[in-house]
Amino acid sequence: MCEDSPHIYRCIGIGFGPSNIALAIALEEAGELDNVLFLEKAAAPDWQGEFLIDGSDIQHNPLRDFVTPRNPASPYGFLSYLKAQGRLFEFLNLEAPYPPRTEYARYCVWVARQFDSAVRYSSAVRCLKYTVAGGLPAVRIELESGQVFLARSVSFAPGRSIHVPAPFAAHMGGRMVHAAQYRSAVARWQDEGVIRRIAVIGASQSAVEMLLDLPGHFPQAQITGICRSFGYKQKDLSPFTERVYEPEFVGRFYDAPEEAQNSMRRELWRSNYGAADHDVIAALQFRMYEQRVTGRSQIVLLDNKTTLDITPLDGAGGFELTLLDRMDRSETRAEFDAVILATGFLNHGSAPEGEPFHPLLAGIAGEARFRADGAIAQARDYRLLTKPGLTRAPVFLNGVSETSHGFGDAGSFSLLSVRSAELAGSIAGVPLRPRNISTGAGQDTPARTVQPA
Repeated sequence: MCEDSPHIYRCIGIGFGPSNIALAIALEEAGELDNVLFLEKAAAPDWQGEFLIDGSDIQHNPLRDFVTPRNPASPYGFLSYLKAQGRLFEFLNLEAPYPPRTEYARYCVWVARQFDSAVRYSSAVRCLKYTVAGGLPAVRIELESGQVFLARSVSFAPGRSIHVPAPFAAHMGGRMVHAAQYRSAVARWQDEGVIRRIAVIGASQSAVEMLLDLPGHFPQAQITGICRSFGYKQKDLSPFTERVYEPEFVGRFYDAPEEAQNSMRRELWRSNYGAADHDVIAALQFRMYEQRVTGRSQIVLLDNKTTLDITPLDGAGGFELTLLDRMDRSETRAEFDAVILATGFLNHGSAPEGEPFHPLLAGIAGEARFRADGAIAQARDYRLLTKPGLTRAPVFLNGVSETSHGFGDAGSFSLLSVRSAELAGSIAGVPLRPRNISTGAGQDTPARTVQPA
């Protein structure tokens, strides 16, 4: 396909969440933000808006923000935000390991708003396709509105698709939602006023937080946690495990054989998934013990259970779940007015919790290479790899590269600052030389220069 367009962007970012916000900062620092556009489907900047639970905190060191590990003097760092808000000393006096989630959300919005001139909100992308424009490779980006944009490169960062286990897929909507719609669903159900039994499916941090939060919204309802594990597991926060979130680990993981990568991901799984922080686990255990004392069991745990079948309740809007006990193989049935899935998000791959590629990549996936495990293949600089012999404009997968680059690229803040500089260097075609920040040596680490295809 050839295009004749009045304007071709140097780079277009799909999504303007943390990954592309960090990229915007890196490009601006390098003087390379001109002719770059970000397309965001939301009407305004937001971060975890559906999951800003009162009393919740973030789960990473707040200085692992958009830029501080790479450039501690940046005006876009978390400390700069606190200074601008007049709360720096109050924060330093805070007797808590992490700041409130609501504050970090406001920090994210504060930074995003400083790039409003480079962002188009309410711009949901429909598809991407490779094309040729002006005689050179480009990417054609079509919005749901039908509007078309062209770019010489793309930073693809729409976030990951929600994970909906097979038994639940046909029933989503209304009284069955994913945790990504938590606050909206709670507000809607409160207006309905008929919710007496709520099930929370999953064993993640989100699951435990919702079990603690829901009684405040539905004081007369019974809240049931259902998980296939033996209770709720604590995250592996060993400082030795945390080395997977250091920049040097990315290259080591990427260079390893796929079998070794997948083995490492299984071994380190509880450092990021299917587990919760100690503070919320302790709070839940205390709450359930207190219930034993008072004789009112509002929060109930059904662990070691998998969901076999779901039957909608006639006229009631709820569901009957058939549950299998993983120990004695017995089956039980339980009815709920509402169900919330705290089942996480899909990674790239062929596992049950994976997808080969994000749905928005369907228009270019036919020209992509794939790994043996079914995931779309990427270069070390996060570029989507195309089939041999093809010359295509680069599409960089920004923040959705856990399968090939490790847990530091699992949609978290851990390595945003370093990854954004690497991507900015590839987009600009010049080495930006991010500092070696994990050793504290202050030495420059050369970034690999990748010329646009």
